[in-house]
Amino acid sequence: MNKNVIVLGASPDSSRYSYKAVKKLVANNFNVIAIGSREGTIEDIKILTSPPDTENVYGITLYIGAPIQKKYYDYIINSKPGFIFFNPGTENSELMELAAKNNIKTIEGCTLVALSYGRF
Repeated sequence: MNKNVIVLGASPDSSRYSYKAVKKLVANNFNVIAIGSREGTIEDIKILTSPPDTENVYGITLYIGAPIQKKYYDYIINSKPGFIFFNPGTENSELMELAAKNNIKTIEGCTLVALSYGRF
């Protein structure tokens, strides 16, 4: 079974790290749910502008800053991910504390690097 990974802050711009992460996650056999502020696609993955109900969430990787994350708090926590991955520039102590209270592991690092080393 493929593992569901939510990429929050996905962009159709191929120069963005979120775009590269979606491609690398797919290449590593993850089922990617891409959520962004603009519609578009990353190869054959549609970028959704509103979060869908998703079950069995392996993890969430963030590509949006703390101020924008606030509106997704309920969605993130209610998705019950195994972990929340905070990429550089997305660190957020408030969301980290909320995750800890809900027994969700938090990781600070780079999704692309973690995938390169098989540690995602």
